[in-house]
Amino acid sequence: MSARRTKFYLDKKNGKFMGVCSGIADYTGIDVVWVRVAMVLSFFIVGWTLLGYFVIGFVADTKPNDLYSDRDDEKFWQGVRANPARSTRDVRSKFRDIDRRLADIELYYTSRNTRLADEIDSLR
Repeated sequence: MSARRTKFYLDKKNGKFMGVCSGIADYTGIDVVWVRVAMVLSFFIVGWTLLGYFVIGFVADTKPNDLYSDRDDEKFWQGVRANPARSTRDVRSKFRDIDRRLADIELYYTSRNTRLADEIDSLR
């Protein structure tokens, strides 16, 4: 079974302590430095953040090594996780464009095109 690319994983390879901050950074696409700064600030502002950090560190799965094939794949899946509606809209738009182009090709080949008919006859 392959790993789900839309699931949150701990990134222990790039992590400092338990991989929670680097996992959040990988999941959201935000730079890990900013996630760590926000985590440290929230430790001082909200007391239960430390408890949440440890719970996530023990409950979440570790990121598989072969989750992404390359950097572009990683960026694509971060975009999907950040805004699934936009990703779906982009895919629909691409399919509509492909469908429109196929319809144009079908119209070209199925219409009475004398130039095309002459070329086909010349091949016989």
